[in-house]
Amino acid sequence: MPRTARPRCRAALAALSICVALGCGTGTVPPGSRPSPPPGAPAAAGRDVVTWASSAGHVGEAADDRGYRLMVHTSVGGSDLRVRLSNAFGDKPVTFGNVHAGLQRRGAALVPGSNKRLTFGGARSVTVPAGGIVYSDPLPGHVPAGRTLAVSLHVPRAGGALTGHWLAMQTSYTTHGDHTAEEDAAHWKRRTGSWFYLDAVTVRPRKGTGAVAALGDSITDGWQSTTGLNRRWPDYLARRLAASGTTIEGVANAGIAGNKVLLDGPGQSALNRMERDVLSLPGVRTVFLFQGVNDIKAEPGPTGAGLIAGYRELIDRAHAAGKCVVGATIAPYKGWQEWDPAGETVRRQVNAFIRDSGEFDAVADFDRVLRSPSDPERMRPAFDGGDHLHPNDEGMKAMADAVDPGSLDCRGG
Repeated sequence: MPRTARPRCRAALAALSICVALGCGTGTVPPGSRPSPPPGAPAAAGRDVVTWASSAGHVGEAADDRGYRLMVHTSVGGSDLRVRLSNAFGDKPVTFGNVHAGLQRRGAALVPGSNKRLTFGGARSVTVPAGGIVYSDPLPGHVPAGRTLAVSLHVPRAGGALTGHWLAMQTSYTTHGDHTAEEDAAHWKRRTGSWFYLDAVTVRPRKGTGAVAALGDSITDGWQSTTGLNRRWPDYLARRLAASGTTIEGVANAGIAGNKVLLDGPGQSALNRMERDVLSLPGVRTVFLFQGVNDIKAEPGPTGAGLIAGYRELIDRAHAAGKCVVGATIAPYKGWQEWDPAGETVRRQVNAFIRDSGEFDAVADFDRVLRSPSDPERMRPAFDGGDHLHPNDEGMKAMADAVDPGSLDCRGG
């Protein structure tokens, strides 16, 4: 069915002054070889499990002698914390002079005695080449589940493109100079709604514990949830898993606002970033795929067959890596400025594939949970964050509640 021509537009995410660019789709899987891990990517330790992650992109230009105190929320607890620092989108080397990790007390202030230095091959500093990533050495001690960590970085030398994650839905802090060892907030006055360089934190939990990585767009990224309260649907899912007794306890959020399955736009496409953002994360046993609305509402958008082909490639690659794959149906979005009947037809075709094809190991029916009983093309008003596309806190919780914890460990560990 041909798509109706309509203006291309952008949705302003005013609270963080971010625009979600809405590019064009073709309906075919892009040609070319699969992405390789970044140069110098280290092998993960055998029992490490990701407890927090974000997906990296190009977020501006780097600068020398900057400090970053980045607030991130753990999912699974464990010992031997490690952080992963990324220069994946950099075009010049970046040097980290000092890196510390501690527990947030309030704002930029830390719990006294919790802030510990991290090392890299025994050294305090490390230089990461353009396109590279690095893991820290394990930090002795226990990291609790469901707590906010403060990872403090000092970058004495950097330049060119800056790697980070723009839409954090979390307040972090920046400064000039090296104040990473300080536990008070005296030098950490500037606030930011983004994360820089840090893209994963791992721990060593009890034996047999694994993680799920949610590959998604702005809904997974948490837009329209309450900033700073960890109410994205993956956050609710992490709390649910902690109480469920399942062996899957780690949750990695691989959402990028505006992201597509088929084509690059805001961030690399799901096809192009899957290796780095999902499959390379330690302990991930399950890929949770909830993506496609940005492809559908682009102009021109893909056919149902074209988007399904992209899903099939993601499924095949995850299965080839030994991962389970859970598919989530695409939620209704009538009322959003780019909705049209042709796009709705594609959404229904893709959802029928997700529900009925049998190609996923399990299915979470977010469409059924979020749609209005009186108009199934629209989101329930009680779950609508206000723009008819992104759920509010209650909608995010309803999504997490719709996930069967047992389905996330479909191969029994």
